Amino acid sequence: MADEKTVKPKRLTEMSHCAGCAAKLRAPDLAQVLGGLKSAKGAQALVGFSTHDDAAVYRLAPGMAVVETVDFFPPVVDDPFQFGAIAAANALSDIYAMGARPLFALNLVCFPDELPLKVLSKILAGGQSKADEAGIPILGGHSIRDAEPKFGMAVTGVVHPKKVLTNAGAKPGDVLFLTKPLGSGIATTAIKRGVASRQLTKRALGVMTTLNRAAGEVFASGKFKVNALTDVTGYGLLGHLLEMMTAAKVRASLDLERIPLIADVPALAEQGVVPGGTQSNLEHVRKKVRFPEGLPECIQWVLADAQTNGGLLASVPARQALKALKALEAAGVDAALIGEVQAGKPGIDVVG
Repeated sequence: MADEKTVKPKRLTEMSHCAGCAAKLRAPDLAQVLGGLKSAKGAQALVGFSTHDDAAVYRLAPGMAVVETVDFFPPVVDDPFQFGAIAAANALSDIYAMGARPLFALNLVCFPDELPLKVLSKILAGGQSKADEAGIPILGGHSIRDAEPKFGMAVTGVVHPKKVLTNAGAKPGDVLFLTKPLGSGIATTAIKRGVASRQLTKRALGVMTTLNRAAGEVFASGKFKVNALTDVTGYGLLGHLLEMMTAAKVRASLDLERIPLIADVPALAEQGVVPGGTQSNLEHVRKKVRFPEGLPECIQWVLADAQTNGGLLASVPARQALKALKALEAAGVDAALIGEVQAGKPGIDVVG
């Protein structure tokens, strides 16, 4: 029998069946379940689950609405502090994606008996670091024992009822901005399989731990018109963009050459390092997405890659594109203009 002292503790990613936002229920499965539920949406309920938006919005007074979201998932990296930071940043992103300001958060914890409590302490410390960065307190939470560790937050925010930004208002003539590169799902799968380089790991961590606060505040500033806003997470760029186009009954054209990607991710996809959630995403959107003839499937996977705390995706009138770009640059946000919105049957045309 092996000496207990020689047994290495399990890596966090070894204990997760899938990484980060790739753990979300498949889009068609979720649609089937939600389709059978009746949404009790009254006059005060401004946003529910009918448009697949990022958070619920409920009007409290003529000048104030509360914004509520909840998000948690299994480990995407092995470092517990980084895992906590990524999960917290991802939960906060839903508030920024509604044009709102976060007020406070509650922790959500699932933790196995076999891991030492110091690991949980580090996860919570990582989450606290992002709450501090966002300028909000963590006021409590809930924990349960679970064989698979999970962490996230319920976050409460506020917004003026007339300034709510949803994913449903895109208009023909808009341009599309994306504020982070794609590929974190493939990168975290490479980390989980032990084939990610140090450089890739560092780049992916940088993307996933960066709050969407700066971009969210720019889009909510009123300095230019924003017709629709969402964040790119578990259903990938194609999945979340398709939701946006479906809600507005318009069509998107994406310029393949302008879409930012995390370096080395396409090569990993070509080698088959692709999460199951990403493959499900592509299968789900394939009938409504036109790809250039001969486009390698590995690139299609990157466009559908299940992101964890990905960037914000905004639909802005073309005449205000330059103003938006300058405002984002001034805030330190490296945004890319990746396409445009056109009249037509809801769907996506990838060009390039």
